Amino acid sequence: MAFLSEALARVNPSPTVAITQRARELRAEGRDVIALSAGEPDFDTPENVKRAAVAAIGRGETKYTAPDGMTELKQAICDKFARENGLSYAPAQISVSSGGKQVLWNALLATLNPGDEVIVPAPYWVSYPDMVRMAGGTPVIVTGEERDGFRLTAGALEAAITPRTKWLIFNSPSNPTGAGYDRATLCALTNVLMRHPQVHVMSDDMYEHLAYDGFTFCTPAEVEPGLAERTLTVNGVSKAYAMTGWRIGYAGGPEPLIAAMRKVQSQTTTNPCSISQWAAVEALTGPQDVLATRAEAFRRRRDAVVAALNDCAGMTCQTPEGAFYVYPSVAGCLGRTSAGGARIETDEDFATALLEEAGVALVFGAAFGLSPHVRLSYAAADDVLADACNRIRAFCAGLT
Repeated sequence: MAFLSEALARVNPSPTVAITQRARELRAEGRDVIALSAGEPDFDTPENVKRAAVAAIGRGETKYTAPDGMTELKQAICDKFARENGLSYAPAQISVSSGGKQVLWNALLATLNPGDEVIVPAPYWVSYPDMVRMAGGTPVIVTGEERDGFRLTAGALEAAITPRTKWLIFNSPSNPTGAGYDRATLCALTNVLMRHPQVHVMSDDMYEHLAYDGFTFCTPAEVEPGLAERTLTVNGVSKAYAMTGWRIGYAGGPEPLIAAMRKVQSQTTTNPCSISQWAAVEALTGPQDVLATRAEAFRRRRDAVVAALNDCAGMTCQTPEGAFYVYPSVAGCLGRTSAGGARIETDEDFATALLEEAGVALVFGAAFGLSPHVRLSYAAADDVLADACNRIRAFCAGLT
């Protein structure tokens, strides 16, 4: 009898975590390493949010809450959805978890049976396919080509749907590409979904507030209200409010699905941290000016990074609509040899040699389902990004 489960054998460790850990190890050895591999804002949590958490501790708000979130936070989330997305939810249609990842996992575990298919557009966040596999489902990878801005097309979505399709996982702006779907593009997808009533939509809106150059964010249930009863709209406070460590994600959806997710959570982690929940209430209901200020900083960084990478021999980089990632092609670097003697045949080879020789940690594109690319997170200080880009330029110039 095998000791470890078959479910665990279906998944792989997160490549982003592995690369970030390798960067830590090199730093511990005394190496000068710039890690642009993790998706974490470098800004601090807003002061009003931190004060709200301290006040909650002072009031003794340190007990269990309802399994999937306290009433005050659920109401704040309902108000947020109504105010910013035109979506109407009651508190019973809201689920709060310890991060957006747990929201997604709860939904998949609550709904997937062996043989169920989940459409995952590539490039994808590294956890989507493995969570589907661990929950017993089958990920169906559909590539958004670079010529289409890495976006899923209506034709490709239509061709991927089968009688076994249960979910589409949708992410805009995207991790890892930063690609955003405008209303017309998203409407083309929702028109397809309306013809297939067995398909549910898991919309990961975590980067909603990180949108640039007049790009207007929209979400599937907002664009097509007819999808509301089969859409789980997922969000959280991690990215927009720089609260990654607080671990609060949330979702709105049909009440039967939310109840099923509550059952899963009641037998796993139970409620998210009570202090973090009070901090999230303040984040969603307090002053929102920090969102625009930080989005402008990210836009400035994006523009500088895109220009610098397009100046690197063998690299080309599109300008994304949102998030804080770029996804440059390294096709022009393949088949060459680095100054340190490493043969560059794949994007993983490129990322490995870049880290070992130039001290810059990026994530290779194969981890996200589309090569030959790398993902760079520009959630770092301007001078750090400038240093990193200079190192990347020198590394590319040294390829022969």
